[in-house]
Amino acid sequence: MNAVLNRLFRLEEAGTTVRIEVLAGVTTFLTMAYIIFLQPAILSIDFNGNPTGLDFGAVLLATCLASALASIVMGLYARFPIALAPGMGENYFFVTVVMTLTAAGIVGAWQVALGIVFVAGVIFLGLSLFGVRERIIEGISPSMRHGIAGGIGLFIAFIGLRNGDVLVSKPGAWLGLNPHLASPKVAVFALGLAVAGILQARKVRGSILWGIAAAGVLALATGELTFAGQGLAAVVGFPSVESPAAFRLDIRNALTLFCLPFIIIFTLMALLDATGTLVAVAQQAGITTKEGKTPRIVQALVVDSGATVVGAALGTSTVTAYIESAAGVAYGGRTGLTAVVAGLLFLVALLFGPLIHAIGGYPPLTAPALVVVGVLMLQSARHIEWDDFSEALPAFLVLAGIPLCYSIADGLALGFVAYPIVRVASGKGRQVHWLMYVLALALLVYLLTVRERLS
Repeated sequence: MNAVLNRLFRLEEAGTTVRIEVLAGVTTFLTMAYIIFLQPAILSIDFNGNPTGLDFGAVLLATCLASALASIVMGLYARFPIALAPGMGENYFFVTVVMTLTAAGIVGAWQVALGIVFVAGVIFLGLSLFGVRERIIEGISPSMRHGIAGGIGLFIAFIGLRNGDVLVSKPGAWLGLNPHLASPKVAVFALGLAVAGILQARKVRGSILWGIAAAGVLALATGELTFAGQGLAAVVGFPSVESPAAFRLDIRNALTLFCLPFIIIFTLMALLDATGTLVAVAQQAGITTKEGKTPRIVQALVVDSGATVVGAALGTSTVTAYIESAAGVAYGGRTGLTAVVAGLLFLVALLFGPLIHAIGGYPPLTAPALVVVGVLMLQSARHIEWDDFSEALPAFLVLAGIPLCYSIADGLALGFVAYPIVRVASGKGRQVHWLMYVLALALLVYLLTVRERLS
């Protein structure tokens, strides 16, 4: 078996072994396994606590299957030590789209949203195959790219604080600090955040999972966490799917002018996430050449974009490369075997459906993960060109607009519409790529039509 794996993944050529690759795959899985608990909880309930229409078990099944398939194909075809799963940020934008479509009176909002993700994935796949991706990425201001990541990070952390019952609605104010900080929910959240935060600071692998585990123990001890079954049945078993989501996407209604801005934003987010993650992890793994080239990057992007198409068909939001794969690379993972191992572990996770349902169904348990991930994403804000106000102002509108508008789409629209206006007014219009004008026009139409229709 070792000889077969060595030939298939070229382990000796990469200076690694089967043992190192397997352990690296386990490490990668542990650092990103929080998505198994978060994704079903995020996609099944909207920001106001109302059901989106997507079944928890159906999303769990889709998440594990799509992540497993994408990671295994990434390992076998592109031979990158990078695992894939539904992206943080894209999943919250998916819920934003579902809420927007529902408010607009569109029947089957979640099916249409899956159709939008599918179409965006097909567009991304085409851009990857025909080599247009690099030109599009170059056309977007780096400050705006970092503003997007930081804004989504703030948004996710904000939702985490709310789900942890730290922030609550208060008379005369939108939100405020919970006056009852000694409540069981806050205690569970605080313990989870403390454990996850401290371990993350100490660079312990799987810090987020350890935080969830510690919070789970306290939740069980205080009677806050309950299981539907008894004995092994309470934690072991396949996900219970009451309403299937696989192949229920609505592509026809996704291909409308009303949905066009959402398709553009999903495509843009996928481009930025995938390119940045793949290049960064490839450099860390030593795949990038001295000339700065990344061999097999096209194959990796094809897998990434194809994963979104498959994920939407199965019933989950954008599937993309995970920066947490860097943990496996740091352990020594250098080949596709690392990704294959991580993918197989997503299939193993399906055996623990009841446990995942219980944890994902109690928000204070997963809330610390949102805060930690939000902090990590917010670090991108330090790369914004703060010294150039014509770059800083639009990026800030995205950074602050996403959490304050409580909408990724609205925050992006504010910043991207402002960008060419501010740059032109400051005498730097020639430095604005034509793509920024196109995006500004498309998102201005969104603000003046879609948003007005929802008021």
